[in-house]
Amino acid sequence: MATADLTVISLGRAEVSASGYIAAIQRKLAAQDRVKYVMHAMGTSLEGSTADILALVGELHAVPFELGIPRVYTVLKLDERRDREQTLEDKVASVERLLAEGS
Repeated sequence: MATADLTVISLGRAEVSASGYIAAIQRKLAAQDRVKYVMHAMGTSLEGSTADILALVGELHAVPFELGIPRVYTVLKLDERRDREQTLEDKVASVERLLAEGS
């Protein structure tokens, strides 16, 4: 299983706000069931197989183009462990345990 952080940035849009195309990306995410996702203030966290994540990122990268945006810049950080399963929640819980211990 892999986890990833995705940010899709549309360049050349008329308005300053990006919420319209972000909403379109979130709708596309909601319409699929291959990859778990969590939107956050600066992007979206993804969880699933590497192949499914990469395929979905290609689809999400295309969304702003479908809305008439002339240029799209996508940033993907991908983390894959093959020694054990690790979810998005596991990663956060690991750090929270350390914080609770005061270490």
